Amino acid sequence: MPGIEVLQLYPNHQAFVQRFVQACQADERVVAAFLGGSNVKGTKDEFSDIDVCIITSNSSYEEFYNQRQVFLQSLGELVFLEDFGIPNIAFFIFADGTEGELYFGNERRLNQIHSGPFRTLLDKKNILTEAAFPEHEPDKSHQLEQLRHLVYGFWHEMSHFITAIGRNQLWWARGQLDELRAICVNLARLESNFSDDGVGGEPYFKIENAMDVKKISPLTSTFCTMEKEAMLSSAHIIVQFYKRISQSLVQMHRIAYPQNLESVMLQRLEKVSAA
Repeated sequence: MPGIEVLQLYPNHQAFVQRFVQACQADERVVAAFLGGSNVKGTKDEFSDIDVCIITSNSSYEEFYNQRQVFLQSLGELVFLEDFGIPNIAFFIFADGTEGELYFGNERRLNQIHSGPFRTLLDKKNILTEAAFPEHEPDKSHQLEQLRHLVYGFWHEMSHFITAIGRNQLWWARGQLDELRAICVNLARLESNFSDDGVGGEPYFKIENAMDVKKISPLTSTFCTMEKEAMLSSAHIIVQFYKRISQSLVQMHRIAYPQNLESVMLQRLEKVSAA
């Protein structure tokens, strides 16, 4: 396997890649395979997973993808396999702790299966010789819609927080605080880099790599005890953080700010705080 040793993989990853390449070589449906992720970017550490991709012939793709569990089981003792509703990918963990992501593509969809640097592991037809996978950047219109959803959605989640705290349903209220804080973190990511494709359902995922986390330090105190007064205080801190960052973003990107909605929600928050 030329080039694999140069990457200086961790021993379990080295052994996995060797088994992976051997299995791909023996399978007539597989046309090529390559390595991606932190192991190629040079950012790996002992906690990194391993990202590999298989390219099949066009006619074999569906069959191979449907048999992905059988393929992975041939590489070791498989203890976890899920796709989490994401097409053409498998998240796996083996009994020895090797964890990673396996991407699937075919010759026809070569440019749709990966972004960023890669290292060829196997290339039976030399289809990767001239291949390039530019880093993915989300469409600006998609990011604008993300921003609008976050700006308006904040007050929807605040409405739920107010209802929960008003009913003394503190578990629900605590969950809503988490939702409000997550929206603020997503907004901070957009403020730092509007092309950040990490904005979404997992706002804290690799956030230290995405932005200067000092920007969200005002939110630290909002990880409070599950007591009514503490949560109300946290809600006010979150609101101030949200107002500053959201109003800056909507002005920059020319999105209408829901001023009337804010007024209604703040009146309700003050009322429940006074009570």
